[in-house]
Amino acid sequence: MNSIPNSAGFTLPGGKIGVLVIHGFTGSPVSVKPWAEFFNQQGYTVSTPCLPGHGTTWQELNETTWQQWYEKVEQSFIELQSKCDRVFIAGFSMGAALALKLSQIRGSEIEGLILLNASVQDTRFILKLTPVLKFLIPSIKKGPTDIAKPNPPKHSYARTPLKALDSLRKLWASVERDLYLVDVPLLVAYSRNDHAVDPESSFKIVDKVSSVDVREVVFEKSFHNVPLDYDLDKLNIESKLFIEDVLAGNMRRGMDLFEGNFVDAQFDSIVSGLSLDQSAPTTYLDELDNFQTAERFIPPNPKPIKLDSAQRFSISLLLASGAYLVAYLLSDFEIFGSWPAVLGILGSIATIIWRTARSEDNFDDGTSL
Repeated sequence: MNSIPNSAGFTLPGGKIGVLVIHGFTGSPVSVKPWAEFFNQQGYTVSTPCLPGHGTTWQELNETTWQQWYEKVEQSFIELQSKCDRVFIAGFSMGAALALKLSQIRGSEIEGLILLNASVQDTRFILKLTPVLKFLIPSIKKGPTDIAKPNPPKHSYARTPLKALDSLRKLWASVERDLYLVDVPLLVAYSRNDHAVDPESSFKIVDKVSSVDVREVVFEKSFHNVPLDYDLDKLNIESKLFIEDVLAGNMRRGMDLFEGNFVDAQFDSIVSGLSLDQSAPTTYLDELDNFQTAERFIPPNPKPIKLDSAQRFSISLLLASGAYLVAYLLSDFEIFGSWPAVLGILGSIATIIWRTARSEDNFDDGTSL
């Protein structure tokens, strides 16, 4: 069964420069097809695989893992390598995370990465419950597709499978941990108004990779899926310029720069440790060691707060209300609506704060220093 029309992977023949284009989580090649077709129009050979579990049904996706998605990406990369002399990777959303993982393993074989609204983390609290919720709820309903342009083609599932989502979280952790291994030239592009992936993921990539040549592009008109949105032309032009600059030698990988300056760096390190001034018998570090323990800051050790019966009851009510609200939001479970959970949460928080206030606190002292 195929719930997304025209979602099969495809290869577009071209010259000796190859581009591997990777779609995102719950998506399909349809979501990146205009981008892939532009690369081919520039004369590049393009491979756009459909990742396992995608382009069919969310139930099938729920039976796959990130290792299977990565295996498909690596297989497609090797096939593209056999046809081309130099290969670039263009990844969208989760596809960008898979592109980073490929670079962490096969970085010396990759010319450069184009990362579009990359996802390497999601700090929302609700996702921390995924390891438990996946055993209770198979999937949750997604909101409207995150595209500003009206009437986009169907390109992804309407529901998010939770077992697959939990596997995606493991991919994020693996990629984020090893970002320092990435040293290839990067184009990091993100939408300012992305409602699916926080741009913080792109910022983290820029901060933690070892690449010395990183180019950033910001989209103002589009939401998450830029290849189907208003900024497609800007995405295409920036991608083209990036590839041309890498091919021309204007952007280098971190290891090339490191090897070229290794001897100079060693010499500078040795010289910086030498001093012709021998007048000072001690160094600043020696002076630090002579500081008396009494002069150092000793952090306070506050007493633990003891909870009374009302506070313990309020905490139990808070947890129960939170569980009811999660069940209400993520499933069709509904008895009294969301009001009992909201009132329970607000009431328990107010009670905890009121009962925790100490009688000896002086709240009338408004004297300023």
